[in-house]
Amino acid sequence: MFFVWLKRYMPRGIYGRAALILLLPVVFLQLVVTVIFAQRHFEGVTTQMTNTVLRELVMVMEVVNAAPSAAAVPGAVENALGPLEIEVTPVETRPEGNPRVWYDYSGGVLTGRIADKMPSFEAVDLMPHGMVHLYANSSHGLVEIRFDRGRISAANPHQLFVYTVFFGVVMTAVAFIYLRNQLRPIKRLAHASEAFGRGRHLPYTPSGAIEVRAAGSAFVDMRARIERHIEQRTLMLSGVSHDLRTPLTRMRLGLSMMDDDEAAPLLDDVADMQGMLDEFLDFARGAAEGEPKSVDPQAMVASLVDAAKRSGRNVELLPFEGDGSGTVMLREVAMRRAVDNLMSNAVRYGTRGEVSVFLSDKALRIRVEDDGPGIPETRRSEAARPFTRLDAARNQDKGGGVGLGLAIVTDIARAHGGVLRLGTSDRLGGLRADIVIAR
Repeated sequence: MFFVWLKRYMPRGIYGRAALILLLPVVFLQLVVTVIFAQRHFEGVTTQMTNTVLRELVMVMEVVNAAPSAAAVPGAVENALGPLEIEVTPVETRPEGNPRVWYDYSGGVLTGRIADKMPSFEAVDLMPHGMVHLYANSSHGLVEIRFDRGRISAANPHQLFVYTVFFGVVMTAVAFIYLRNQLRPIKRLAHASEAFGRGRHLPYTPSGAIEVRAAGSAFVDMRARIERHIEQRTLMLSGVSHDLRTPLTRMRLGLSMMDDDEAAPLLDDVADMQGMLDEFLDFARGAAEGEPKSVDPQAMVASLVDAAKRSGRNVELLPFEGDGSGTVMLREVAMRRAVDNLMSNAVRYGTRGEVSVFLSDKALRIRVEDDGPGIPETRRSEAARPFTRLDAARNQDKGGGVGLGLAIVTDIARAHGGVLRLGTSDRLGGLRADIVIAR
């Protein structure tokens, strides 16, 4: 529970998480190695070398203090300590602070060590390349002591950091290439699963590591079983509906020979049965009719509203909403059936309906509202189930069907990777039905 707050900052994609898993140990290892090496090599070795030079500087200061005058200091040091290769010159001023480059780690170590162990220390200038300019007080005033930097610290101390970063980048790049090849089969499986969830069949062959191949094979088997199930359901319902049409046709012919007054109620029953069969066929076809293609949702809905008006249904199209444009991948025949079902329900259970289209870069929403009695919130999930008729919620005087209208719409929306949402219309007070599909 302590790390729950970290979730918002963690990568969401598999590439980001895999990269984090890869980079964290590499960076942590480099930091640990760098810190340990810097302490043991740069700090420890520099301290030892500084102690050696400090003993030489003690002798130098003794010679400087023993010189008869300031002008005689360079010659006295050269004569007494020539093999040490240390130059001493009297000066008037010293630099402010202890100048050195920002990445000179060993320079900071030797500066602190000299300041602690050399009482006459004033300043040290490490900016000249390869040289140390040390300033100290003597009996003749301020003197500048110059000697080779290699005698007091390891040469090129920054090379460790350069090598560490360089090889760390190279190893990370190699690991990323390998990681990308390992993650590609997972992304292919995800794309195939997402496409199948939206009603599209993408070619997919399991590949990659053993675990990924096992997951891919399981997906292929599952997809095949679902497709067989859908095919069997479609064939069964289509066969039953087709077989029932023949006796209905014979009944209609027989009733046509009877008196109109006697035949009218029976003809209404036959018409109701015919409507039920049509709904069965629509439900059997579901979203499997047609192939996904680029469709302009605004033009599609406008043509459906025009057709509904010509057939006498009181339906209006509201102005287009949203900042998106272009087309959406849809099974046009199935989506037309879904929207037409919602418009039919709107005018069946109410007096008028309104249709609107919202399109953005992320989603498509087709909304149908009516002024009917609506559906109670507690029964909306039940209303989307097949063969469910909410007699108490909807007006049944105008014909209620067999309870497959919303089930068909739900099936089609899910096949497009979307959802059907039912609510209460703020504009008309009746039912609000939204088909929402992610782009």
